[in-house]
Amino acid sequence: MKLMYALWGSALDSALHAPHFHEAVRAAGATRLQVNVDDADVAAAMLRITTFDAPVRAVVSAWTQGEAAAISGLLAGLAERCAGWEVEERIPLVPPPTANGVRSPALAQIAFLRIPPDLDEGEWLHRWQGLHTKVAIETQATFGYVQNRVVRTILGTDRVDALVEELFPMAAMTDVHAFYGSGGDDAELQRRIKRMINSVTAFGAHTNLDAVPTSRYIY
Repeated sequence: MKLMYALWGSALDSALHAPHFHEAVRAAGATRLQVNVDDADVAAAMLRITTFDAPVRAVVSAWTQGEAAAISGLLAGLAERCAGWEVEERIPLVPPPTANGVRSPALAQIAFLRIPPDLDEGEWLHRWQGLHTKVAIETQATFGYVQNRVVRTILGTDRVDALVEELFPMAAMTDVHAFYGSGGDDAELQRRIKRMINSVTAFGAHTNLDAVPTSRYIY
């Protein structure tokens, strides 16, 4: 199963890359680890949205065939605050592989989604995964797209229904044309923005969400 955690606190960048942390996660049952951290490489990112009481500083994903408790305890002890969820992963656009511990050459944007009160889960899922996925890929310059539907909360009480990771060119941090892949064409940019806004509004992702720019590492 795949577990995902939101972390808050200072010095997470160095702590999450430390070999002794990786050894501890492995000993806790993880077979694969992904670290996404809001670090100096993405400091210039223009898109930052916070619904939590403070911005998320890192997102850690761990794959395990065991129980979640040991991994949850380890991460809770590392951060000032930590929330976690078991998720169901779906990958519409497979991110390019990177070597162990090497930063992906991308802006990895992670969004935390919540189902709006006027939609039931089935309709929300249809509008998000069934309808929006194609729109997101066609209107943005993404080259990696991972959807994670929350199955259950495993740590904390924070309400999150999905976590989405999208990989953009680094230029997308500060260039809206690079973000939307519109090639400098202002009319095309506006067409893409309008289509995207209409699509995210249909499943409530235009509000009550968090957007966190990160650097992405696989261990």
